[in-house]
Amino acid sequence: MYLRPVIMVFVQLSVLLGLLYPLLVTGLGQVLFADAANGSLIHQGDKVVGSHLIGQEFRRAEHFWARPSATAEFAYNPMASGGSNLAATHPKLAETAQAQLALLAPSQGTAVPVALLSASGSGLDPDISLQAALYQVPRVAQASGHTEQDLRTLVHSLSRNTLTTGFQPLVNVVDLNLAVQALPQ
Repeated sequence: MYLRPVIMVFVQLSVLLGLLYPLLVTGLGQVLFADAANGSLIHQGDKVVGSHLIGQEFRRAEHFWARPSATAEFAYNPMASGGSNLAATHPKLAETAQAQLALLAPSQGTAVPVALLSASGSGLDPDISLQAALYQVPRVAQASGHTEQDLRTLVHSLSRNTLTTGFQPLVNVVDLNLAVQALPQ
């Protein structure tokens, strides 16, 4: 006797919340925030070369390097977002930081920014601090043939402050490397 109204409410709510509401939200997202709703992809001509939201691994000397990635299977794996979950005292964290430090080859008296030694919580951060980008300018200048001043100007022009980081200036590494490639030789 109470089964019919229960089934009718279940069907109505399923259609409303399982079909109509998701379609409405998806449609609004596409109309109001199309770029963000589609992954904030970066296009060069017809080719997708990255996303403003997901970091990529750059290891050539003429590129700015992002934060190390701790994602599973391979670096910057978007299907395995997450940190390493290792304790702060775990020896592997120190080994990873030492290996990264050796790659960065700090000069005497120059402190390497922490953002270049430690992975982020997601392992996919597309941004580094302004300090981390500026630290890399001499290496990138030497390898790319661009002047340090041109690269510093470029880094500053691409830095932005965000509320979510306490207004600490950040630089998107993918955008920065694409801009370096676009600089005239």
